[in-house]
Amino acid sequence: MVELATTARPYAEAAFDVALKSGMDQWSEWLKAWAAVAGHPDIGLLVNDPKLPDSVVLDSFVSLTKTPDVAEARNFLRTLTENGRLLALPEIERQFNELRNAHEGVADAQIESAFPMDDAAVEQLLPALEKRFARKLKATVSVNADLIGGVRVTVGDQCLDTSVRGRLEQMKSAIVA
Repeated sequence: MVELATTARPYAEAAFDVALKSGMDQWSEWLKAWAAVAGHPDIGLLVNDPKLPDSVVLDSFVSLTKTPDVAEARNFLRTLTENGRLLALPEIERQFNELRNAHEGVADAQIESAFPMDDAAVEQLLPALEKRFARKLKATVSVNADLIGGVRVTVGDQCLDTSVRGRLEQMKSAIVA
């Protein structure tokens, strides 16, 4: 079976190219909504039903996502439907966001904290992280009590772990080695 990332790539690139000309924010919103619906387990039943024609699947999907009747959006969804790729929308959205971030010189940062962080704490932390990762960051913060204290920041495939849990693991590795 073909890797989902490979299948999604040309669609993400096509959406990105169109979004550059017609509105990046609008395409981001559409892809987010489409991916949310396509990621629902029951959508697979609709999309994979061999008795339903593509037009019915497309109309049903569009009504579920409440997508405005814009020709570019409808054509994109029609192409996905005809090629049996509607369920790849979550991966298409992910790759689209990567392309957008690269274009804008920004990266997504996942900040895990042992305790809730208010906006002021995040704003205070971001400049140091941007300097460390050498790019502008869009932060998403979540709480992970397993960290005990501190934060773990993931940007792409890089991870900066300053948590108590991370330091304990480092000490354990040093002792065992």
